[in-house]
Amino acid sequence: MTRRLPAGGRIDRGKLLSFRFDGRPFQGCAGDTLASALLAAGVGVVGRSFKYGRPRGIVGAGAEEPNAIVTVGEGAHRVPNLRATEVPLYDGLVATSSGAGLGKRGFGTLARLLPTGFYYKTFMASAPIWRWAERLLRHHAGLGEAPADPRLGPSDAGSRCPYDKLNHHCDVLVVGGGPAGLAAALQAARAGARVILADEQAEFGGSLLHTGVHIDGEPGAAWAAAAVAELAAGPAATLLPRSTVFGYHDHNFLTALERRVDLPGTAAERQRLHRIRAKETVLATGAVERPLVFAGNDLPGVMLASAVSVYVNRYAVAPGERLLLATANDNAYGTALDWHRAGREVVAVLDARPSPAGALPEQARAAGIAVLPGHGLVEARGGTGGVRCALAAPLTADGNSLAGQPRRFDCDLVATAGGWNPAIHLASQAGAKPVWDAAALAFLPGPSRQRCRSAGAPNGAWPLAACLREGAAAGAAAAAAAGFGDGQPGDPPLASDEPPETTPAALFLVPHPRPPSRAPRQFVDFQLDVTAADVELAAREGFTSVEHVKRYTALGFGTDQGKLGNVNGIAILAKALGQSIVETGTTMFRPAYTPVAFGAVAGLDVDDLFDPERRTPMHDWHVAHGARWENVGRWLRPWYYPRPGETMHDAVRRECLAVRQGVGLLDASTLGKVDIQGPDAAKLLHRIYTGAFRRLGRGRCRYGLMLREDGTIFDDGVTGRLGEHHYLMHTTT
Repeated sequence: MTRRLPAGGRIDRGKLLSFRFDGRPFQGCAGDTLASALLAAGVGVVGRSFKYGRPRGIVGAGAEEPNAIVTVGEGAHRVPNLRATEVPLYDGLVATSSGAGLGKRGFGTLARLLPTGFYYKTFMASAPIWRWAERLLRHHAGLGEAPADPRLGPSDAGSRCPYDKLNHHCDVLVVGGGPAGLAAALQAARAGARVILADEQAEFGGSLLHTGVHIDGEPGAAWAAAAVAELAAGPAATLLPRSTVFGYHDHNFLTALERRVDLPGTAAERQRLHRIRAKETVLATGAVERPLVFAGNDLPGVMLASAVSVYVNRYAVAPGERLLLATANDNAYGTALDWHRAGREVVAVLDARPSPAGALPEQARAAGIAVLPGHGLVEARGGTGGVRCALAAPLTADGNSLAGQPRRFDCDLVATAGGWNPAIHLASQAGAKPVWDAAALAFLPGPSRQRCRSAGAPNGAWPLAACLREGAAAGAAAAAAAGFGDGQPGDPPLASDEPPETTPAALFLVPHPRPPSRAPRQFVDFQLDVTAADVELAAREGFTSVEHVKRYTALGFGTDQGKLGNVNGIAILAKALGQSIVETGTTMFRPAYTPVAFGAVAGLDVDDLFDPERRTPMHDWHVAHGARWENVGRWLRPWYYPRPGETMHDAVRRECLAVRQGVGLLDASTLGKVDIQGPDAAKLLHRIYTGAFRRLGRGRCRYGLMLREDGTIFDDGVTGRLGEHHYLMHTTT
């Protein structure tokens, strides 16, 4: 079965690529991701959940994807824990779905006996039970399997290390290549700043690649291509596509992982770690659509509305035939119109708001799409094969209860749009505490301790015009702070008129006729099988801190770092505790934003290159005279020179006597050498050593002792004065 649309998309239909998934052969097109190729081939189930082993399908289209976790490659060259949504398709690709952890061993059949926290209550009751349980849990834990050969380094005969590192210094680093990021990079580069633009996708443009917007009178994708061409032609811009900035560290030091080559066994590096020291940083990281939480929401065929639009418009793939949309904002109407234009049936749009009257709802109605205001998606039903139907019912004005009986809708695809979660992970790592914004219904970044600023969707600016305006202003301000330009962005790019967004509804858990503990599971965290009932149980058992609830339930513990589930989980917890989201707070995000291979962190620093053997210029002379060696800071230093029949003590006595009676020569090239220059050089040495160096004559040397704060000798060495403000300090090996 093929779900490829007959026209459209940014794929190359003339270039077919063969690949294998879980042992089965498939074909896709150049420009596909593994996820879009699988959807085009009609593959519904791409993995199983960790705890219960439930069948799962593709939910998203980017880094937020929680289910399609795959291992790419075979044998020693396999790479686990990749998202199918971020793996560009290539000819000969071999991928396997990751194991389901505990779920693949039948734990799902015991789900009712395994509530959240059962491992604490059961396995830690006694030491013998825990010793048995620990072995069981550790044996079945994990998503994917590491390569059989752990080295894969330069010591492998006939192969290069698949990992590499590169250090950068720049004036402005822009994270995110969507409309806000491109506008920021253009402004900073035009001001003369050295700019690095990094984006996790293979192609810059972000949302411009799958929407029909226009900028400066041309299609958004064409404007993005022109912006990239201008940056590439400039003298001081570095473009890093397929590079995820995963860590924001102290002093504006950021780390990015670039996925360079997908073909295993090639001569080039597979991944490259970029270590970037930036004067100023612009975070234009976009936002992730928030799913709705309802019964049966983990069935294959339940997706994000924005992801459906991406697959239809960018990859020419329709993941189903009959689409039912559930929303709490205007976004799903755009998806409904995309689906309608693709020639597929929109069963209905279920809008939780009582009176959706914006421009997009009116466009949907004009297209003949049924809109049901004040309705919520109560339950999706189906099986391993995916969604077969769904139940919807009218909601009360506050959305907390049902106002009528559920009604059945036949469909094979359900798309939900619960709102937007700004991608504030890097801002959080930079010390900007998330702040709840009631108007945006999202956590936005607070003041940062680092030299960074957010632009566009991370600030809650959803319209394209606002993203372009904020991006241009942030790029100009960052360049000015780094010493370039006056900070004035000029006229930002002009976006086409967009229908104004109407007020969204705060719907974090769709009510069900039965309470969460008795209703079919309402999943909050898809990867680790955390449900709304689990969060409520944690609250009943006395866990009132969001950080404690996170650890008790494992909410947001997966490799997706809670990109989809955290806000819904926090809102459900707040309601269970009878308090506001502001009072409940949120968890903080740590590196890495997405999983990073240990091999990429290590790079070439493995085996002999991790702790290299160091030899002095006189090494060959020492060898010729029969030296025995000792390792001193990995330097090979001659220990003694035994003659035939001599012990070590005999040789040492002989050498000492020769020095006393004649001359001795010391190979001191292993000593550390520190070149100290400047008007405060002598003052620095006074703080390092116990003796004074200010009166040391030029061309003369002095021995010095270095003490720790407790007075213990830490180091010693000889320092020579080469000029008035120039010293050469020697340290121990």
